[in-house]
Order: sequence, then C-alpha cells, then structure tokens
Amino acid sequence: MKRIALLTSGGDAPGMNAAIRAVVRASVFYNAEIFAIYDGYAGLIENKFEQFNVRSVSMILGRGGTILKSSRSEAFRTVEGRELAFKHLKTHGIDGLVVIGGDGSLTGAHKLYQEFNFPVMGIPATIDNDLAYTDYTIGFDTSTNVVTQSVDKIRDTASSHNRLFFVEVMGRNTGFIALRAGIASGALCIMLPERPVGVEELIAILRKAHRNKKTSSIVLVAEGDTNGDAYELAKKVTMNYADYETKVTVLGHLQRGGSPTCFDRVLASELGISAVEGWLEGKRDMMVGMIRESVQFTPLEEVLSKRKDVNQSLIKAAQILSI
Repeated sequence: MKRIALLTSGGDAPGMNAAIRAVVRASVFYNAEIFAIYDGYAGLIENKFEQFNVRSVSMILGRGGTILKSSRSEAFRTVEGRELAFKHLKTHGIDGLVVIGGDGSLTGAHKLYQEFNFPVMGIPATIDNDLAYTDYTIGFDTSTNVVTQSVDKIRDTASSHNRLFFVEVMGRNTGFIALRAGIASGALCIMLPERPVGVEELIAILRKAHRNKKTSSIVLVAEGDTNGDAYELAKKVTMNYADYETKVTVLGHLQRGGSPTCFDRVLASELGISAVEGWLEGKRDMMVGMIRESVQFTPLEEVLSKRKDVNQSLIKAAQILSI
C-alpha cells in the first residue's frame, strides 16, 4: 500500500483546510495511507507525523487557516536540515510528499526532489496569486472578497466626511489582490508595482476627481508599490494636495483569515484530488494548477522560474472605470 505525507507551509491561506480534506479523502479513496505533518517543514524536521483517516478531516471544509499549522523553517534552508527531513520521510515509509503553499514552500519541495530524488507534488495556496501556471491560487478569491467588503465599509465613512482614504493591501511584490479588489470596490486609483503611478500623476487624478464633484476617494495601495507603504504615500500626497482630509487603513492579516469562499473551497477540492491522482499516475516534482477551468500539471522548475504577470485588460478596465 502506498504511503503519502502532507504538509502546509508558509503564509496561511483560506482554503488550505479544504485542500487538506481533499488530499486525505482522495488518498483513502484510492487505498493509500495518508500521514499529516504538523508545523510545515519545521515539523518534518522535528518528526511530527500523524496518520490520518477520513474522520480526521471532518468539519474543516469551511474553516480558515490550516489545521496542520504552518511555519517558516530556517533549518530546512540548510542541506543538513533537508537531509534530516528526508530521513524522517523514509523512516515512516513515505512514498511521496504533497506540499500545500506558495513559492517558498514549493521551492522547498523541489529541493527535496533535486537532492534526494524524493517524489513531491505541489498545490498552490497563497492569497498573493503570484504563482505561474495556474489562473488562481487557493485563498486569492477569499482575500479579494475580504478587501472588497472592507473597502465598501471604509467608503461609507469616507463619503460621510469627505475624506481621502489610502487603503493598503497585501500581495508582497505583486498587485493581483489590489487590482481585482480595486475594480470590485470602485477605487479611484490602484497603486501597483507592475504599473507604477508617480505622486504627481496621482495628485492630478485626485484633482480631476475633485473637479468632477467627487466627494470622497479611495486609493488602493499594493504593499509592493514603488512609492512606499500607504503611510509614506499619503504623506507625500498631502504635502502637495489638501482638498480632502486624508486617512490611512492597512488591512494587514485580515486578508488571510475567515471562511473560504465557495470558489476557493471548490478549487482546493479539485486541486487536492488531482494532486493525489497525478502522484499515483507517476507524476513527480510538479505543481497542479487550474488553467481555463482545466487541471494542469507543470514541472516545479518551470513554475518557480517564471514570473506571473497581472492581467493587462484589468489594468485598462480600472483606468476606464475610475473616471
């Protein structure tokens, strides 16, 4: 009987539990034993294994976070740490490892395959949506919904007091969350690292909006914006522009929490099942993704070497809709 191990790693993302559930139940369905590893790669090094069954994942489909916990392991960044992790996998008789996480997590899985020829399969789970070869990563849809709902609430206050709000959202060095949520929430301007907007250009946009009798404005700022964080940007703008009272909101880790959306639950379920099926079919060192509603397997080396670009048609839509 085949033995599969499973871990979650890196930043948590809504839908990780749905993916865990799918991997566990698919493994049982295909008569494979499934072992959960707690605390990500740190738990792999510390030998935190537990055998799961179908009841181990009951009532977790709609829960945020990850029941397996997550961490970032400095020890796993070393050859010695990865060698110890490999030894624990072999001691438990594990035939393959499924890793749920973002680019750092999948990089760790790829190294296990490169250095020890150990079979791995990656499932993309990060709110940033910055992994290539999948249209969406698990957690992205939930995160953008949280941002949209938050900005809707902030707009109530902004319009009640004629205020200009700078709202900072996560995304590391990419603007996927800011772009989609900015369009959905009607932001006046969306500050993206992929399409830098200078302070002077932003002030011109704000002045035009004020001339058009706009009583409040929302500027959505991706955390990787070239002008600095939302506080820095607001300071630069207010030095040269005073038509509105200015406020700053940093949404922070609100974007990671909460119950996953229907979209993320279904995506996580499909990718989790496909990861097990692909591994049982002999696929190795790959990531399972969803492209145009079709499951695709891509070598991790290709996934990790390519930068994912934001949708240029959405950038154009944001410009058209903000006038």
